[in-house]
Amino acid sequence: MYEAKNFDSLLGTPGFSDQLLKNHFTLYQGYVTNFNKLNDILVSIEKESKFGSPEYAELNRRLGWEFNGMRLHELYFGNMAKASKLPDTDSLLAKAMAKEWGGLEMWEKDFLAMGVMRGIGWVVMYRDEAAGRMFNVWVNEHDVGHLAGCTPLLVMDVFEHAYMLDYGIKKADYLQAFFKAIDWDAVEKRFQN
Repeated sequence: MYEAKNFDSLLGTPGFSDQLLKNHFTLYQGYVTNFNKLNDILVSIEKESKFGSPEYAELNRRLGWEFNGMRLHELYFGNMAKASKLPDTDSLLAKAMAKEWGGLEMWEKDFLAMGVMRGIGWVVMYRDEAAGRMFNVWVNEHDVGHLAGCTPLLVMDVFEHAYMLDYGIKKADYLQAFFKAIDWDAVEKRFQN
């Protein structure tokens, strides 16, 4: 049984109203609740050996949506902080970003360009340890578009619920607020694990 994490420490983050954050936390908690319910139903179906049933198939297809909705929100809230500072230029993360994109400025241009693209989804900076590469990737839906075997380092939610209450349709303003709230220490820890 998964339990929703508490991200109330983010309340008061500049650029994010408490109401927006509370709404977003509630949406995240719904993913946790729905994953647990779905998992319980699947366990019951499996105990009854209904493996070939349409219910079994459809619920298993839905499992990735609920799980990734939960986990992506945890990563998103987990890489935010009330006060942000740029990564140390001598850090392993900054050096890897410089190798891949030529520096933090070029990485930021690429990441932001993905964020302003039309559509809903996520923008994720991934690390492919096997190839020693990093990628900024558009993830359209929770369960579609992830790079297999790669580690998500920085996750930005670009579904409307992440910004509409505070910014309306001005997604670019939300992206700027998000960039001022990135917890680079958390991103660095993910990179080093």
